[in-house]
Amino acid sequence: MQLGPRSLTRQLAALAVGFVVVAGAGRAFAQDSVYIEELTWTEVRDGIKAGKTTVIIPTGGTEQKGPHMVIGKDNFGAHYTSGEVAKRLGTALVAPVLAYVPEGNIDPPSGDVRYPGSITLPTEDFIKVLVWAGRSFKLAGFKTVVFVAENGGNQTGLQAAADQLNKEWAGSSTRALHAADYYTATSSGQKPLGPFDAYVRAKGEKDEDVGSHAGIKDTSTGMATEAMHFEKGQIIRWNKLAAKGGFEGSGVVGNPTHASVEYGKAGIEMQIDRAVRQIRQFTAEK
Repeated sequence: MQLGPRSLTRQLAALAVGFVVVAGAGRAFAQDSVYIEELTWTEVRDGIKAGKTTVIIPTGGTEQKGPHMVIGKDNFGAHYTSGEVAKRLGTALVAPVLAYVPEGNIDPPSGDVRYPGSITLPTEDFIKVLVWAGRSFKLAGFKTVVFVAENGGNQTGLQAAADQLNKEWAGSSTRALHAADYYTATSSGQKPLGPFDAYVRAKGEKDEDVGSHAGIKDTSTGMATEAMHFEKGQIIRWNKLAAKGGFEGSGVVGNPTHASVEYGKAGIEMQIDRAVRQIRQFTAEK
């Protein structure tokens, strides 16, 4: 069917509206964003001149999170929380999240890399990436390089990278920090209990339900991240929540059916607050 001029105009107008709606659904990158990847190089330069001389390098992980959470959950979480830390500091920008981290061995397979979709990296190579990122930011003019991690397997590498950089930078005005308090706010296995562990137990949750991977705490922070920044179902597969993942070998240790957005927001706030305090103390001591 051949369209007349008016019909064609209406069709093109309808298409234009469609494109505007699709484009408008995405988040616009503001010039005052704290995320380096959303800025131009001149905006980064001007931010440093204006006093934003701390850079946060967040590390997440591409690892299985049971049948009910997407594999990139830690990356989404690290992106949000690091941004909030930077905003509260007022003197920081955030580097892109490092999603490739140590997740186990390839031969023989171990850890989370045994599950399809997980990606691992040898610790020595992980450290090299962190060190080169730190060197790049020092060259740009940043004075404090901060490493934070969502993943327990990242901790050794972050500390090693910070130690190496501080050795290289001895005598200069630039220093590196592994902000371990960010991770220990929500991590398991601490004695006495870490703040998030203590919080959920004070709510009546039992040890076996809290778990250590993809259980109450992990799932709750995923729920909170989803509730604040995504559509429901994008991070959490709500219909697949089950104690211990619902089957043997699910990758879940704990009972995610007890997780909640309320718990997750409390845990995320603990991460942000502890990181801000540690970074402020570190920069005050420089």
